[in-house]
Amino acid sequence: QGQLVESGGGLVQAGGSLRLSCAASGMIFSMNTMGWYRQAPGKQRDLVAAITSGGGTKYADSVKGRFTISRDNTKNTVYLQMNSLKPEDTGVYYCGAHRVLTGDYWGQGTQVTVSS
Repeated sequence: QGQLVESGGGLVQAGGSLRLSCAASGMIFSMNTMGWYRQAPGKQRDLVAAITSGGGTKYADSVKGRFTISRDNTKNTVYLQMNSLKPEDTGVYYCGAHRVLTGDYWGQGTQVTVSS
């Protein structure tokens, strides 16, 4: 059974940086599209960034130019480098693994709080 474990969240001042990591196990990591999602209080979970098995990337308009998603298939890990953080980036960040053949897996989430 696939498992995802996020780390790297925390409290940071506006303008600061954080790097989130998501370690995967129990799946063929390299064949999954990996995504980072954000859920702010009282709001739905939205896609922040995604990276396909081939390395193609997609970003929400609100984070383009500030966030970078990457993956290391040798470590079964996906990263989200977040720079120039804004208070509106605050929320719980979830890692998701997606593959048509095996379905979706989700991590437990990591809190990111950006103070103004």
